Amino acid sequence: MPLRLPKLPGPALPRPRLGRRAGWALACLGGLAAAGTVAASLDWTVPAGPAARFAERALAGYGLTLTVEGPAELTLLPMPRLGFARARIATREGETLAESGRLTVELAPTALLAGRAEIATVGLDGARIDLGRRDRNGVWHSPLKALAGRLVGDADGHPRRVLLSGSTLSLRDADGAFETADGVEAVMSWPFWSASLECAGSLTWRGARTRFALSRLNAGALAGGGATPFAASLVWPDGEIAAEGTFTGGEDLRLAGSGRLQARALPRTLAWLGTDVALAPFVGDLSLEGPFEVAAGTVMMSRVAVGIGNSRLEGAMSALLAGRPSVQATLAADTLDLGPLLGGLVRLTDTAQPGASQAVALRPLTGGDLDLRLSAAASRIGPVRIEDIAASLLVRSDGIEASLSRARLAGTAVKGRLALIAAGEDGGDTELRAQGSFDRLDLGGLLADLGQERWLFGGTQGQFVLESSGRDMAALVGRLSGRAAFSIDNGTLAGLDLSDVIHRNGAVAAGALARRNGRTVFERAAVTLRFADGVGEIGDGFLKGPTVSAAIRGRLSLPERSLKAQVELQHRGGEAARRPTRFDLSGPLDRVAVTAVPLDRGGADPGSVPTALTLPAALPAGARAYAAP
Repeated sequence: MPLRLPKLPGPALPRPRLGRRAGWALACLGGLAAAGTVAASLDWTVPAGPAARFAERALAGYGLTLTVEGPAELTLLPMPRLGFARARIATREGETLAESGRLTVELAPTALLAGRAEIATVGLDGARIDLGRRDRNGVWHSPLKALAGRLVGDADGHPRRVLLSGSTLSLRDADGAFETADGVEAVMSWPFWSASLECAGSLTWRGARTRFALSRLNAGALAGGGATPFAASLVWPDGEIAAEGTFTGGEDLRLAGSGRLQARALPRTLAWLGTDVALAPFVGDLSLEGPFEVAAGTVMMSRVAVGIGNSRLEGAMSALLAGRPSVQATLAADTLDLGPLLGGLVRLTDTAQPGASQAVALRPLTGGDLDLRLSAAASRIGPVRIEDIAASLLVRSDGIEASLSRARLAGTAVKGRLALIAAGEDGGDTELRAQGSFDRLDLGGLLADLGQERWLFGGTQGQFVLESSGRDMAALVGRLSGRAAFSIDNGTLAGLDLSDVIHRNGAVAAGALARRNGRTVFERAAVTLRFADGVGEIGDGFLKGPTVSAAIRGRLSLPERSLKAQVELQHRGGEAARRPTRFDLSGPLDRVAVTAVPLDRGGADPGSVPTALTLPAALPAGARAYAAP
């Protein structure tokens, strides 16, 4: 059972009662406290002169002056701050650094208690800040030097935060041109619990909304010429940059770390950055990733992964950013997609439309210097596979030079060189010089890769040397001169028996072409073209087989994209006395008609009925597909 204590008798204690007057007093005190809190949080209009002089005391340490127009506003809670409707911050010499639609100065409470005016936060709304036009005289030098001294020395002697809202920022780009960023929204802070500077915000630069962020930066160490870690990012509609590493201050600024660049539609990105690189119109998506070092305006990447379209390459590169951009790189890839490059070249050289004249302007392609060494184990141009590639590309302000020192195409070694040189008084003309050679090319396999009928077999050799000059593609084609020679040893013409055609006086047996059961074996075939003013004279064209021989003479017009020639077939051996059979080849290159020439024997000859054939298009559809925009 629980133990209960007996209740002791005694007088009852009186209950405390709060008097009516005391209750009213406490209520009044609470109301006064609430009213005071509300009043302290309101904006109070104060004379602008004393308020500006009070705030200017904090700017004096940086050699700055403050001029305001109109009344000032004072708010005590939640943090004491002064607001000015129109303010101008300038140097003692009178050079304006910033003009603001509204300036807000938040004061440090602890400093106020000690009788000092120290600015904790500066807010600029609708400000116009000039970092470029007037800085020719170094007007920002003294304030920044004073700020650097405070960052290194007195940790409490500088603002802890700067806010920008709806502002404009004027500065000079890498080329010295004056530019303005609009809609600047930014927060920069130096928290007292950290030695790092934090900065984040967004702005509109050349019409593109851009976000930026900077962190981990020890501003005091940087101002003292030391090293500091950093992390930075920049994001715009067509790409982004991210980097982290170490930033070393002093006279020679240096950055080292790792970074990543992703540019979707490189030409638009370069236009946004206000710079250019060589062959930019031929490059779509570009990515760079790897460790880097930046010093004296040069970026060095000893190990870099490069993405161009569907290709991934690895190697080393360096880029000079000051002045005219210059890039040197040595890159290698397991597989390389050359389709976009072929598409650009086909579009550049497309003269299929009558009267069309595509300008060949080197200036858009030579916006920077490029020295590239490239190798790839395998590559594809559409359906065509190329192996063991070793090439170089050199771009200068006056031209482009590309060399293919080694490649294997359809079982043969291919070499070539192309040079495009700016000419003319205004540099608008282009000189073209091209040469190349190949040996033992599997022509049948190449035709199959291109989606064409395998109508010709045999190891093919060839070489060419061509040159021209002109302002547009029509002029280059119309002035082409040079020489080209091709030959085939131990080959076969599939689908047509030339010996049977001779027996039929130029006619083809019904259904023979559809059945493709005819064959013409030959020991050697060769043709030589000598070009002048875009017209190639076909000379030394022949075919020699065990039972048949052929000779060809005529002209190939590149400006008109047409062929006009005559082929003469002759039996060899015992039937040498038989008269030769002739064919006319004429028409546009994509629809060449082959017509047998009737023999005049004094009477009707059923075998003399003309036969018209259509040869394949000069440029296969499998290759022309890359010319689509």
